[in-house]
Amino acid sequence: METRKLGTQGLEVSEVGLGCMGMSEFYGGRDEDEAVATIHRALELGVSFLDTADMYGPFTNEELVGRAIAGRRDQVVLATKFGVVRSDDPHVRSINGKPEYVRTACEGSLRRLGVDHVDLYYQHRVDTDVPIEETVGAMAELVHEGKARYLGLSEAAPDTIRRAHAVHPISALQTEYSLWTRDPEDEILPTVRELGIGFVAYSPLGRGFLSGEIRSLDDLEEDDFRRFSPRFQGDNFEHNHDLLDRVREIAKEKSITTAQLAIAWVLSRGEDVVPIPGTKRRRYLEENVAAVAIRLSEDELARIEEAFPKGATSGDRYPDMSTVDR
Repeated sequence: METRKLGTQGLEVSEVGLGCMGMSEFYGGRDEDEAVATIHRALELGVSFLDTADMYGPFTNEELVGRAIAGRRDQVVLATKFGVVRSDDPHVRSINGKPEYVRTACEGSLRRLGVDHVDLYYQHRVDTDVPIEETVGAMAELVHEGKARYLGLSEAAPDTIRRAHAVHPISALQTEYSLWTRDPEDEILPTVRELGIGFVAYSPLGRGFLSGEIRSLDDLEEDDFRRFSPRFQGDNFEHNHDLLDRVREIAKEKSITTAQLAIAWVLSRGEDVVPIPGTKRRRYLEENVAAVAIRLSEDELARIEEAFPKGATSGDRYPDMSTVDR
């Protein structure tokens, strides 16, 4: 496992990270023993970059990650996020970027994680009612106090990124990026590269769709949020599955899985791009990590582009895109 740099402030992470969200919520059944074992196996394989957030669970994912890294803190580059506030109704959420909330949220995360600092602290979603300068100013105070080492944003638009970076250096911008979500190529990636900010690609497997394991909604558990995702619905699903079948043929020729091909493709986008595929099982972790050894030739990349061209995916990323900063 090699490392990649995020930003120019000194943050260095494993070239593939581990998204921990699904260990606690959103993707059906939970097995905390297997989840902890998956995190331990990740560290054994050199995957040091762990990603969580206070809203996952809510709160329980940070607690799980905290238990898993107890006694192993020096092996981990730990990232968490704040800003999405859950309510008693699981379908109702709000965004909070107020300075006083930033501190409260961070201190809560540190307590649940059982650490005295996080390595990367993200604003999970932009609060359009609070100037980004105020939010990042409060985040910068946490850096000065040693509670966070580096700062990040998630799903932020170019102008927001520029304004935030002017207040305090932003080391990483996290956004969904994969073969079926290539929107960042238009404005986000050029912006972060101009500013020297690293890019963290979440859902590099298209919420598991690009693994090829999901043949129909019947393959998903009743409480799996993907059942309500536009890209998994009706004609969208069929269209997207046809695209996947084309990519599957290329993977088969290379004797790799479609998941490995999808991760290798994201890795090929640049040394400043770090995918964080999520999984809650060791066998999928090991499959995902093996993608770091795969090299795609220019001819193979061209074939992938032809098979799954930019913008070909059918359906929105979320049922409600209003929380994404534009």
